[in-house]
Amino acid sequence: MMHVDGRIRHAYLEGAVSLIRGDGDLDQLDDAGFDISLPVFAVGQVAAIAGVHPQTLRQYDRLGIVVPRRTQGGARRYSLRDVSRLCDAQRLSQEDSVNLAGILRILDLAEENRQLRRQIRRMRQGPQSTVFASTPEGEIVEVHGETSIGLRREIRERTESYAERSLMIVGQECSTAGSAALVVWKACP
Repeated sequence: MMHVDGRIRHAYLEGAVSLIRGDGDLDQLDDAGFDISLPVFAVGQVAAIAGVHPQTLRQYDRLGIVVPRRTQGGARRYSLRDVSRLCDAQRLSQEDSVNLAGILRILDLAEENRQLRRQIRRMRQGPQSTVFASTPEGEIVEVHGETSIGLRREIRERTESYAERSLMIVGQECSTAGSAALVVWKACP
């Protein structure tokens, strides 16, 4: 797992609290540039802000309702997406008296619905460049916010630099105007 700066961790904590209070939703946090899949919360933190016993979180993990990522040492780490699932699971269980199998199915369908709404929003915005990154676990995620802007700038600069070098080496004209994709590999320390 990667280290998250204290200020960023605090912003994520505020986002989680807004999810629990019902002041915000996962789509709003995603649109604001939060990486909703970033595992930043320990079991105790999530239990405290959600008002549930840590054993409830462990049970939800065993049942597949809210499955957090694991550190190399095996500790559970929860993301904003996990916190949102937890809130929905608690509401379905306590307010709507839905059984655990029903909760699991409803949450899976709700996540699929959220992803589809997100795709529709993106398609309505028209063509745009999208930046993807790989997590340390190998999962491909879309990058938003300032990180996305910085990566786009770096890609543009590298593309221009590579094009210039190609011109010098090959002595032919080279254009990146028609490029549809560029893969940038960056080794992690």
